[in-house]
Amino acid sequence: MKRWLLLLLTVVAALAFVAVPALLIDPFRPQTAGALETGYRVRAWAPWATPPLAALSVLAAALIWRRGRRLWAKALAALLVVPVLAAAWFVRQNPFEWMFEPLAAPAYAGAHEADFVRGEDMVLAVEGGGERVAYPVRLLAYHHLVADAVGGVPVVATY
Repeated sequence: MKRWLLLLLTVVAALAFVAVPALLIDPFRPQTAGALETGYRVRAWAPWATPPLAALSVLAAALIWRRGRRLWAKALAALLVVPVLAAAWFVRQNPFEWMFEPLAAPAYAGAHEADFVRGEDMVLAVEGGGERVAYPVRLLAYHHLVADAVGGVPVVATY
């Protein structure tokens, strides 16, 4: 029974290291400073905490496998190791890079060609060197930044 408890605790803890930052650092809803701080702190600890959790889960599953008599219990123990190993891998990824993928081939349109921009759309406007450009916030909200040159000066507009 202790082996099962250890295995279940490692699964819950490993998944918490993925879920807590994902829930607290959610760019699609309002965030508080305290929640962001907690989310980033848990995210910083996760790469250090999940390998020992993975080792403990493998150990607990091996003990259950070795001492178990029922095949279904052995299979369940082996299956419960999978989410722990997946969590140990996932905490080393940056899911925000997946969500906010940069445009592969950005293209710019002149004002007379920009029929996708409505009159009520908010834009970020930049003026420099006699040149004026506008970036629709609706498009920036997904990609979050655009690298451009305005009047020969490199700029990065972000939202």
